[in-house]
Amino acid sequence: MRERAQAAYANTKAKAVEKKDAAKGFVYEKTPERLKHPSDFQVRFRTGAIYVGLTVICALASDITTVIMLCAVAGICAGEFFYMLRSDAKLPNELLGILAAVAYPISVWQLGLTGALLVTGALLIALLVWYVFWSRARVGDVGVSFFGAAYTGLLMSSLILVRMGVPGIWGGVLVVGIFCSVWANDSFAYLVGSKFGKHKMAPRISPKKSWEGFFGGLVGSVLIWSVISFIPGVNMGIHHAIVFGIVCGLFGVLGDLAESRIKRNSGVKDSGTIMPGHGGLLDRCDSMFLVAAVSGVLLVYGGCIPYVFA
Repeated sequence: MRERAQAAYANTKAKAVEKKDAAKGFVYEKTPERLKHPSDFQVRFRTGAIYVGLTVICALASDITTVIMLCAVAGICAGEFFYMLRSDAKLPNELLGILAAVAYPISVWQLGLTGALLVTGALLIALLVWYVFWSRARVGDVGVSFFGAAYTGLLMSSLILVRMGVPGIWGGVLVVGIFCSVWANDSFAYLVGSKFGKHKMAPRISPKKSWEGFFGGLVGSVLIWSVISFIPGVNMGIHHAIVFGIVCGLFGVLGDLAESRIKRNSGVKDSGTIMPGHGGLLDRCDSMFLVAAVSGVLLVYGGCIPYVFA
């Protein structure tokens, strides 16, 4: 009986693979010849363009689309994070971690910081119950599960406060500006580092990073934050913009190095394969998590935007 079930399962799986291959073949035949064999740069550019386009559209459209976008990013990144930790012999509770990561943006959207506290409390209780009643779970697995949800969901949900702090489309422009500051930091760091980089910054964690690229990235971050200071509804002087740009640039690099350290410990090159040419979504958002939280704190507590849940 068991052998028959296994044979049926194998047959069903083989048919599914066959249908998938047939669908791929059909799409490939319909693809124009000039697009069938793209270079690595073309793949990276197309994937990056889609990622940037969806991010900008969702952020500008409304509060709800921003929440949906952040939920999707948090959930996917949490899944990739737990995948890497399993490669490092950890046993996180992926279900609870991903659910909490997705719940953070929604809770902050509805209740502000109170919502984040409620999700955090519920997650801790659920993880404790899981730890008590599942004998294979270790304390380290509980910590990893909680950290993954907070790292990807809680930090990113700070952008909800930013989006709602400025009325109308300008709140979305502010969120896009924060994303642009991270992208500018990465781009300037790459361009300056590849051209002038001679002094390694963290050779054991990320061998390609240089101090020259690090300072070039800070310049890019400061430039974008200087532009952000002109957004209507944002009460920020140019001196604040310079400080905010430097601080966010520093935390962006810290986030990047942290994810590089996780990948090195786990023995994986990329966090996933969802973004051809780039790796996983976590690889693209590693700098964004800390910058999202830090920018929210700086803007709200710096008096640049109001806290709408007060």
